[in-house]
Amino acid sequence: MSKAKRVAVIGAGPVGLAAAAHLLERGMVPVVLEAGPDIGHALRQWQHVQLFSPWEYNVDEAARRLLAPTGWNSPEPDVYPTGSELLERYLQPLASKTALASYIHTSSRVTDISRVGFDKLKTKGREAAPFEIRYQNGQGPKSILADAIIDASGTWFSPNPAGANGLSAIGEKEHARNIAYGMPDVLGKERSRYAGKSVAVLGSGHSAIGTLIDLASLKREVPNTEVIWLLRGSNPAKAFGGGVNDKLVARGELGTAFAALVSAGAIRTEIEFPVSHVSSDGGRLRLSAGSGCCGKNVIVDELVVATGFRTNLDFVRELRIQLDSAIECPIALAPLIDPNEHSCGTVRPHGARELAQNEPGFYFAGIKSYGRAPTFLMLTGYEQVRSIAADIAGDHEAAQRVELVLPETGVCSRVSAPNATADGCCGGPAVDASACCADDAVAKSEGKAGCGCG
Repeated sequence: MSKAKRVAVIGAGPVGLAAAAHLLERGMVPVVLEAGPDIGHALRQWQHVQLFSPWEYNVDEAARRLLAPTGWNSPEPDVYPTGSELLERYLQPLASKTALASYIHTSSRVTDISRVGFDKLKTKGREAAPFEIRYQNGQGPKSILADAIIDASGTWFSPNPAGANGLSAIGEKEHARNIAYGMPDVLGKERSRYAGKSVAVLGSGHSAIGTLIDLASLKREVPNTEVIWLLRGSNPAKAFGGGVNDKLVARGELGTAFAALVSAGAIRTEIEFPVSHVSSDGGRLRLSAGSGCCGKNVIVDELVVATGFRTNLDFVRELRIQLDSAIECPIALAPLIDPNEHSCGTVRPHGARELAQNEPGFYFAGIKSYGRAPTFLMLTGYEQVRSIAADIAGDHEAAQRVELVLPETGVCSRVSAPNATADGCCGGPAVDASACCADDAVAKSEGKAGCGCG
């Protein structure tokens, strides 16, 4: 009888734990390495945020089957959880009350991965060599061996900088004390930092919009709070989304509420403001777009940078990894998620085939697999790891089978009106986070394609 395969899973977030559940279900031995002190460490940084998708789209099926014998009460499928509720009602029971508990190692930060006896250059016999994963757990360097690896470590702790060119703005690092990234809890534990202050938020995605809405709420309670939206582009309406057309209702409502706040003047908008410099101005931050006589400046107390995230690839440098040069995702996945082409299109369900690397047995999964693309949905990650687990187990038919049904969405990224025509959208029906208008299906049927259907 052959020995059960041992698979290292990097990251104990929703997708990493789902991966472990699928591996366990297929008779393999998962070893989950989580850098943080608790499972869901990255999620805990935004646990105050409500998810756009309801419970029915946030629970993995293998995880559900593991939880069933424990007496777990499945949440109401149409209720929208916060990050905190996702942790308390789903991830923590999954990690502590099921068979997964003994396979999870927290405070275990992966530092390096290679093949036993093989550096990156050696080829002959490489596939037969196990992986060596080195990690730190506060007791000195440790290492384990594994037959395969699923890297679901996420991107939360690798935020994009303020600079529009992908680099840190000049002076950004030196003024880090007054800069936050992602979605700070401005109405909760970080309220004192922002109440009564002048706060700029840079970005046009849902993280930026959510933070601006919260700051507007804070302004109603503390009127001398100033809220400034810094937009690199020239069209604020692009951030308002599809409103009532969005089939993920919570996301549509967010865009509608945000548009109303901007229209009412509760949020000051600075368009065409690609931050290039951050400097001091009497103890405050001077944010500059451009330089010299033609530059623009805004003086604030705090800056929130909500410009997305990127992958940390440091610990895979000894593996044979191929990534798309722009998106930094697996090459076969890039055409499906490229925001330059699909910012209002669809993302086809995908799995092991699109995520496989030149290093057999190594896979990126979850939001890390999307590189810099912002269109990831949790349910997409669950389908990924279902397929990957099947592939590692040798069940290639199951690995290639599609078992994912995503909700249709109706977000237009080019116009704000809910009855937008095909001139402003691209093909539908859409299934992912940056999808478009239903009207556009007509244009698609006429052979038009791409954002704008032109």
